[in-house]
Amino acid sequence: MKFDWKVKTAIVVVLLVAAGIGGYRYYQGQQEVKKLAAVETTPVTRMTLKSTVSATGTIRPVDSVEVSSKVTARIKDVLVKENDTVTAGQVVATLDAQDYEEKRNQAQYKVTNTKAKYDRVKYLYSIGADTQEELEDAKMNYDTAVSSLAESQSNMNEMTIVAPMSGVVVGEPQTPGTMAVQGTSSPTVIMRIADLSRKQILAKVDETDIGNVKVGQTATFTVDSFNGKTFTARVSKISQTDTSNTWNINTSSGSSSSSSSSASVIYYYVTLDVDDPDNVLLPSMTARVEINTAEKNDALVVPLSTLKTDANGSYVVIKNADGSQENRYVSTGIYSDEYVEILEGLSEGEQVVSTYVAKGTAGAKKNSNNRGGPPPM
Repeated sequence: MKFDWKVKTAIVVVLLVAAGIGGYRYYQGQQEVKKLAAVETTPVTRMTLKSTVSATGTIRPVDSVEVSSKVTARIKDVLVKENDTVTAGQVVATLDAQDYEEKRNQAQYKVTNTKAKYDRVKYLYSIGADTQEELEDAKMNYDTAVSSLAESQSNMNEMTIVAPMSGVVVGEPQTPGTMAVQGTSSPTVIMRIADLSRKQILAKVDETDIGNVKVGQTATFTVDSFNGKTFTARVSKISQTDTSNTWNINTSSGSSSSSSSSASVIYYYVTLDVDDPDNVLLPSMTARVEINTAEKNDALVVPLSTLKTDANGSYVVIKNADGSQENRYVSTGIYSDEYVEILEGLSEGEQVVSTYVAKGTAGAKKNSNNRGGPPPM
């Protein structure tokens, strides 16, 4: 009897241990099932996908001109004001001509005197009283005086400033009494005239994106002055050099500036023709541009956030019908801000895990060829 009691006790203990182990394993299994069920997924689907390049630029008129004087003189009258519409050839300002008028009168007096002397020497030469040299000197003095008079008259003609093109006076013109200085490097700008019916955007595009931008591509842009309103534009020109000409060593000020330029971000100017039928955009407004570089209908896509990369390439994590997971390497096409096109590796309707699951999580399918990867880059 004593032996039977010990056997029964041992059997009970074994059964209790087995039940405990079985219960723990069941609990673990249920937890893993819950974890697998809780994984968020998104289906592989099809949609129209657009790829864009973002850039910031400044609105400017296609045609504009700075009106300055060809001579140095004080401004006498300004006949237009800011926002006035002018036509080509219209008188917009006059200069004080007093000094130049005196010079012209002196030049005219000299022409009269040298002409009289030349006529006298010419007569004397004809009768043999003067030499050929005296005749030539008189003729040269007369021609010089005529040339000086023509120059003086030309300067007098510059006292009237006319509009070189039709457009709108942009900004306040100079006021009467201001000295208008001539020059090729820094002349006094009397006023600016611009044709505001045609505008462009001069945008700066990063070197990583410039290869995707082509002439003729459409774009949309916004400006801070018109919240919620979108304007359209079209790429008309792409600069063949970066904004700082860093490739040209002849323009570098030294080795230090070259190394500094090479370490900075490289940008290229892209010019876009603007559609502004209501003529509401103003010069120098900041435009935030989205250039449409590619568009594809019925593209097979997944959210960009689900795409991961490692040394083997790009991949996504697939949730299979039995709840297991596997890494699937894919070939990608065009990108948008939120989605990426899948060219190979996935089929429509497959479930892509949208939350990151580290390698080795229970329930994930083992794959010796897939080494896992970091979170989405």
